[in-house]
Amino acid sequence: MADGTLKVGTITNSAGSGNITIGSGVTFLSNTPAFFANLSALTSITDGTKTKIQFDEKVFDTDSAYDNSTNYRFTVPSGKAGKYFFNSKVLLTIPTGTSFFNRGSIFFYKNGVETGQTITDNRTNYGTQYTINDSVVFDLDVSDYVEVYARLYVQGGTPSINGGSGYYYTTFSGYKIGA
Repeated sequence: MADGTLKVGTITNSAGSGNITIGSGVTFLSNTPAFFANLSALTSITDGTKTKIQFDEKVFDTDSAYDNSTNYRFTVPSGKAGKYFFNSKVLLTIPTGTSFFNRGSIFFYKNGVETGQTITDNRTNYGTQYTINDSVVFDLDVSDYVEVYARLYVQGGTPSINGGSGYYYTTFSGYKIGA
């Protein structure tokens, strides 16, 4: 073993087979807690108003840390503080033929505070659907929480966030990346 790195193809016990015992103090990284949530249905929102996205369909949640029925947010469980990676993909849409999409934003919030936004601005190239992706890394303590908001500006019609059960048009996911 050089420089603290051990590279082997097979590990066996002293008898040449069977189970081995890992000593205390050894840590295995597993990228948990981890979750993936989806918006299950088309959701109308108010033009120009920041709206929390209610990702109501859990695809998986290793530590039951994502609330998909009340607060629609990830909360760091006890003993799981550290650095986390989050991603959100949001499909913004408006009714075809009745209006035009101007611009849209998605926002990550940490503990109820906006931490930044990703914007798409299409005022010179109108359309009816746009997908915005955003990723962030947060250093989180136990009980910290993360949620996603969106805002759309349109010319006429009712803006929506597109969702569909099992279609993954609009998603929110995250996992622990380290201590």
